[in-house]
Amino acid sequence: MLDNNETCDYQQFVKPLQKVVSIPNPLYKSLQGIYFIGQTPSLFISNGSNAWAALVNPRNSGKDLFFNVLTISNFSSSIITAEFWVNTNPPGDPAISSSVSPANTALVPQPRPDVLLEYVQSTEGMPSGGVNIYDRIVPPNTTLVSEEDGKIIIPSGGNALIFLKSSSSSSQTINAIVAFGWWEK
Repeated sequence: MLDNNETCDYQQFVKPLQKVVSIPNPLYKSLQGIYFIGQTPSLFISNGSNAWAALVNPRNSGKDLFFNVLTISNFSSSIITAEFWVNTNPPGDPAISSSVSPANTALVPQPRPDVLLEYVQSTEGMPSGGVNIYDRIVPPNTTLVSEEDGKIIIPSGGNALIFLKSSSSSSQTINAIVAFGWWEK
């Protein structure tokens, strides 16, 4: 107990502080060179035609795909319905996007993803098999962002697909772009 005239040196009771740095998991994966980002070219949806974009994990990749984030940009004045599917058989003849990059562009040599960003700009078919795990509405002239934080894990031979459908019966063609962020391990 201290008398009224005594002072206490609190420093003798305080342990030295240790600096702790918390970094988001996507940044950590980027520093490791295993986080990738990419987008499709323009996709076209109208009454009677749909489009899709997917992260496809090849059968021989030997890695799991950790789905982190997706964005859907709707450049039209009509609503788009976006269906999120896993491990489905999509319609059409897909192309592979060349707009894919490691998030960490400081690494030499540049890491290359095993996962493919595939898309079909316009198709009349629908996905078959797999599971439609949720749907989103993409309002006109907006970008919808959905963060999954890597909790959706797709093994070799699987896919994570965004299927875009027109929500109106107008003859207007809708222009959209889909982008993804993911890591592989």
